[in-house]
Amino acid sequence: MAHESKAIIRKRVHKRIRRKVAGSTERPRLAVFRSVKHIYAQVIDDAVGHTLAAASSNEKSGIKSGGNVAGAKAVGKLLAERAKEKGVKSVVFDRGGYLYHGRVKALAEAAREGGLIF
Repeated sequence: MAHESKAIIRKRVHKRIRRKVAGSTERPRLAVFRSVKHIYAQVIDDAVGHTLAAASSNEKSGIKSGGNVAGAKAVGKLLAERAKEKGVKSVVFDRGGYLYHGRVKALAEAAREGGLIF
């Protein structure tokens, strides 16, 4: 029997999550993407299809550590600040098929500390 790659499994899990989780104008979706070197997060209004706020460890805003927990915390705080500037207070968390552990958990907790309500 052939072995499925982790990427294929993650995409299948993400599809299953997206059937249940959708962002609205009142509560947009906070989507997370994790790569080996960086972590990316967006606040998305699915009703309109627009990204309201975004942050990543790849941008030149002073986040030095990209692919670790410290970088994820910095991205979460930065995203919370940008979302609050746009008037977003509460979000629905979309972990993107990743386990709620490590960098994904650090980003979510930092966004909560920054003032976003999940």
